Amino acid sequence: MIRSQTFLTIAAFALAGVLAVVTSILLAIATERRSVELVEAALNDGGMTWAEVSANGLRVYLDGTAPSEASAFRASSRAGAIVDADRLITRIEVARREDVAPPRFSVDILRGADGIQVIGLVPAETGIARIDAAMAVVADGLEVTNLVETADYPVPESWTAALDYGLRALQELPRSKVTVYADAVEVQAIAESAEERTAFLRSLETGQPEGVEVMLDISAPRPVITPFTLRFVIDAAGARFETCAADTEAARTRILAAAEAAGAEGPLTCQIGLGVPSPQWGQAVVAGIGGLSQLGGGTVAFSDADVTLIAAPGTEQDRFDRVIGELSGVLPDVFSLDGVLPEPSDDTISAGPARLIATLNEEGVLTMRGRLPDGPVGRSVEAYARALFGMQTADIATRAVTDLPGGWSMRAMAGLDALSQLSDGTMVLEPETLILRGRTGNRDAVSDLTRLLAEALGQTASFELDVNYVEALDPVASQPTPEQCVERIRAIQAEGKITFDPGSVEINESAGAILDRIAGVLPDCRHVRMEISGHTDSQGREEMNLNLSQSRADAVLNGLLARNVLVSNLTAQGYGESQPIASNETEDGREQNRRIEFRLLAAAGDGIAADGNEPGAGDDGAQATGDGGPQRPGINPVPRPDSVVERAEAAAEAAQE
Repeated sequence: MIRSQTFLTIAAFALAGVLAVVTSILLAIATERRSVELVEAALNDGGMTWAEVSANGLRVYLDGTAPSEASAFRASSRAGAIVDADRLITRIEVARREDVAPPRFSVDILRGADGIQVIGLVPAETGIARIDAAMAVVADGLEVTNLVETADYPVPESWTAALDYGLRALQELPRSKVTVYADAVEVQAIAESAEERTAFLRSLETGQPEGVEVMLDISAPRPVITPFTLRFVIDAAGARFETCAADTEAARTRILAAAEAAGAEGPLTCQIGLGVPSPQWGQAVVAGIGGLSQLGGGTVAFSDADVTLIAAPGTEQDRFDRVIGELSGVLPDVFSLDGVLPEPSDDTISAGPARLIATLNEEGVLTMRGRLPDGPVGRSVEAYARALFGMQTADIATRAVTDLPGGWSMRAMAGLDALSQLSDGTMVLEPETLILRGRTGNRDAVSDLTRLLAEALGQTASFELDVNYVEALDPVASQPTPEQCVERIRAIQAEGKITFDPGSVEINESAGAILDRIAGVLPDCRHVRMEISGHTDSQGREEMNLNLSQSRADAVLNGLLARNVLVSNLTAQGYGESQPIASNETEDGREQNRRIEFRLLAAAGDGIAADGNEPGAGDDGAQATGDGGPQRPGINPVPRPDSVVERAEAAAEAAQE
């Protein structure tokens, strides 16, 4: 009886074990089948029908030949979303890629007064020797930034001829942008005049290479002059222009010829610009200069359509009346003439000469001596002087009198205003004239001061200018700080992000609009060294992401160069997925990580960013960061993680996405 019970117990345990094993096997088979079905469905939904799914126990195997690394990665990612990563075994192979299509070779060259920038990709067989030789010829002491790279691909048939023509165009055009392709050359330039533009076009239209499309865009811009002013003087010092403006080249030729006929000598200049009050400007000016020449001395002044002819003291009344009458008859209808014959000076105005002398020294200290009207009027002139030159830098010791000529205070304030435009000089006010002498760093000071005094005193007023331009005094244009430059770019990027189409390294329309705005900021920031840094999310191979980020940073640099931005202060660097600013676990985080930043680089040798951060420290947006290590001023090397060919292959691979 005891043996029977023992046997039954053992049999029960054995049966339970068998049932457990069978149940486990059935569950494993069901799990395998379910896992395979789910993974296959996910892959088929993603168009990855090339993938094969199998299972062995709880392990799921992915097999097959993927068309690209990116496709293999997407298949693994989709499968990993269905089954646990420790159960997934990936055995996918990548199909052998066809050779990457040869890149389109091109060279962009920007030549200006501040230097020459060259960037592009050329065949390794021809190299950059031609470019270096051409730059050596045209540089003439200018700084040359050469960012040209080479790629080992066959040389296009017309590449050499196109490059030689583009370099010839660059040598002939001092302010130009030349873009060379194997089948096309684009030339953009600015000429000083219409004649120079014609000469450039005539030269460049000859010797164009066969099979190469040549596009020439040469312009001769003209400034807007307001008011449209001309002032011609004949006195004891000779005949000369104090300011001259013309609306066309033909008008300028006629005006200069009339001035030479009136006795003007030496090189004569007359600015061509927009804003002329009448197409008959040249005819009116020639008539006015001719009338002044008949008088033998004085001043003829044009301010838009108002003409004032001031005869020299002592001119006979009969001659003056005859010239004014003749001139009134030949001037075009739109012009109005005012003739002035000065009366003899009255030496009995006061005891001693009536005179006011104001001197501005190199330190900006004003010394003013002489006569001013008694009472509030004279005190207002002194207050105006202190307001212009500073309470602490104005040494004023004038004499208040009651017998000064009319308008003395107004003329004094106009003279002080003109003196304040100089670096140093002297203003002398006398009853018959106002004399201004001094030095300035403004090339257009004489013309500007003539307009200022003519407007303040009237066209009938007599004044003399002896103002010399001194290059050492030429002020440096107001420049924003490096931090302000970065803030301006950050504000633009806050309104619109620089994005690329999936897998693309080409600037699209939306990104181009943002680059247009950034290109408007950068000319004021050429003194600031910045880095264009490219970043990606963590999807894909790390090497592929690094190459893609570098290519996109390069594309932004090239896009700015194409917008006529001098890029010698910019570098392009790709960081791939190494500097995330958000989590790569969410789509929103990955979107934030896919970005282009403008970063402030520290001055050479600092090793610390302008904001005090350690080099490479990352935060959001366009931040300031140091690059560490000295660099030669003006020549900014562009780091390259891999060769151009490898980046081209990575871009082609990403484009298959």
